[in-house]
Amino acid sequence: MIREFNLTTSKGNQLQISTYLNEKLSPSNAIIFVHGFKGFKDWGFGPYLSKYFSDRGFFVVSFNFSHNGFGNNKTEFTELDKFANNTISLEVSELGDIIDLMKNGSFDLEIKGKIGILGHSRGGAVTLLTVSKRNDVSSVALWASISKLDRYSERQKSEWKKKGYFEVLNTRTNQLMRLNVTLLEDIEKNSSDTLNLEKSVRNLNCPLLIAHGDQDLAVPINEAEQIYSWADKSKTEFYKIFGTGHTFDITHPFNGTSEKFEKLLNKTAIFFERNLTL
Repeated sequence: MIREFNLTTSKGNQLQISTYLNEKLSPSNAIIFVHGFKGFKDWGFGPYLSKYFSDRGFFVVSFNFSHNGFGNNKTEFTELDKFANNTISLEVSELGDIIDLMKNGSFDLEIKGKIGILGHSRGGAVTLLTVSKRNDVSSVALWASISKLDRYSERQKSEWKKKGYFEVLNTRTNQLMRLNVTLLEDIEKNSSDTLNLEKSVRNLNCPLLIAHGDQDLAVPINEAEQIYSWADKSKTEFYKIFGTGHTFDITHPFNGTSEKFEKLLNKTAIFFERNLTL
């Protein structure tokens, strides 16, 4: 069973939610899927992986961050003003809200078991920053996660501050998408504290799976190696997937799975089954 609805965050923003439940399996444990930059819950592999994990016995929640640029249109960015005003701190706050709302029964299902989180790309970084400050998440899986938030050259940052915005091209839709300087200010202001990824990984107190394709051009595999170098090795698995890139041979619109993606799904499911079992 799939349900779609909106929830209001602690800051008054709207989150679009999809939940996946296989009623025959009566799940007690949950997985939250966190999309990345220019991503959305229904991109490519999103619905497929959500159904996959629900069929493995988990209650699955996927959602759109309030400022990811999507309005009521499921396939196109229609709220570019919100996209421009997004920040990492806002996404961390919203993931925290999702966890809190799940625990208090806002999803019409009381989660009596454990919660795991799966973050892709920038969603992996947001997951680390969120979970490191909590003790109610039992495992974290990272797919192609970034290890640094400041991904811009000094020249780019100088122009960004001068103009007040920075533009990125969405090659799928051919849209030029603005990022306001508030994003850069958020990263620079909080990089030593609330947005410190190294500190977050070192403070993580639950099992961690790091999965990354060795042909990832968007986020090089050395970023996964960096995260692994910070992590507690006794609680961490590093799964390198050879011959695949940032989305594991999956495209949008979704036109079928791939051998590499199926291996990744199975590896991740085994990880969650082992660490979310009561």
